[in-house]
Amino acid sequence: MSLLVKARHGAQHLVHITPESAGWKYVGFDAWRLDAGDELRIDIPHDREACLVVLRGSIDLDTGSLRRENFGGRASVFDPQPPHALYAPPHTSVRVHARDDVELALASAPATGRYPARVIEPAAMARSTRGTGTNERYICDVLPQTEEAESLLVVEVRTPAAHSSSYPPHKHDSNDPPNETVLEEVYYHRVDPPQGFALQRVYTDMRDLDETMAAHDHDVVLVPRGYHPVVMPHGYNGYYLNVMAGPRREWRMRNDPAHEWMLR
Repeated sequence: MSLLVKARHGAQHLVHITPESAGWKYVGFDAWRLDAGDELRIDIPHDREACLVVLRGSIDLDTGSLRRENFGGRASVFDPQPPHALYAPPHTSVRVHARDDVELALASAPATGRYPARVIEPAAMARSTRGTGTNERYICDVLPQTEEAESLLVVEVRTPAAHSSSYPPHKHDSNDPPNETVLEEVYYHRVDPPQGFALQRVYTDMRDLDETMAAHDHDVVLVPRGYHPVVMPHGYNGYYLNVMAGPRREWRMRNDPAHEWMLR
């Protein structure tokens, strides 16, 4: 199976990934594009938690116990500001009304219902810069391991044109805490201008997995294991939403030793 999941352009439901379709155990991912006035109902299963991220536009949302109007407002994922998000526990039904052109992403992973629904405001999201020179990129922690959830980790990354990202190549597929933890991961790619592409490679030390893909706007790359660097070509800015989950909710990674020299 290819690790590249192509978006269904022209459809409201752009991407639908389940653990079964991905061939793994934990991460699920969906993305929608709504027109003003569209309604959407999202039913979270009884054994999964979810994080709904308003990537672009504004919505009214209702979970029954929690309501928000005009939630969101970011014009583009390439704007240097955090999104609005919702944490939803198992058994939650989320009703969405689009106030304008909207793009939504839903990350999901196993859970028992330990935490209630809550909104995650932009002001609560930590932002940082990683790397230097043409390895510089901009991070927004939507749902990091320091915030309450049972399995999910969610982060946004903006990568300028002609820059690398998730670099030096790193992996998180071995159960060796605190050095490394096992986490499945998806990359939901956006590209500006949208006719461009991102290059992403997924490979292991033994090269039993070694796949290089051109991910276009709205495409998803699955990372079941291995190193997974991203490079943006000249002229095209990149954005990706990362979703991770595994048996331990802790992000510990190991760099490819062949490329660690650049960190010294």
